[in-house]
Amino acid sequence: MARNLAEIIAALPQDEQRAVEARYQEMKQEVESLRELRQIAGKAQEDIAAILNIKQPSVSKIEKQADMYLSTLRGYVEAIGGELELTVKLPSRPTLRLRSLGDIEVGKTKSTGERPSKRSAVRGHA
Repeated sequence: MARNLAEIIAALPQDEQRAVEARYQEMKQEVESLRELRQIAGKAQEDIAAILNIKQPSVSKIEKQADMYLSTLRGYVEAIGGELELTVKLPSRPTLRLRSLGDIEVGKTKSTGERPSKRSAVRGHA
């Protein structure tokens, strides 16, 4: 006779049931894509396009990108009502929160007198 998942979990020892529940709660907080994030926020691509002052197909393109500027990602996240935070995980260190990037500030740098780049690229998954 086939058993469903709830029955299988119920047959586990209590400590394993707690571990399964804890991992389930962690996974519920993970998002697979910008599209899913937008849907959770209850926004349509047209809403995002209007806020960013771009056309809807451009929003679709952003959602499909795996490599984009941080400023693009920040604008997208803010358009859905969120706030972008960057964390850095180093070996043998607690997670660090990166508050700002020197090359996204407008103005001249003190050391060189040159204008820094206004954007920083983020490589990999969005």
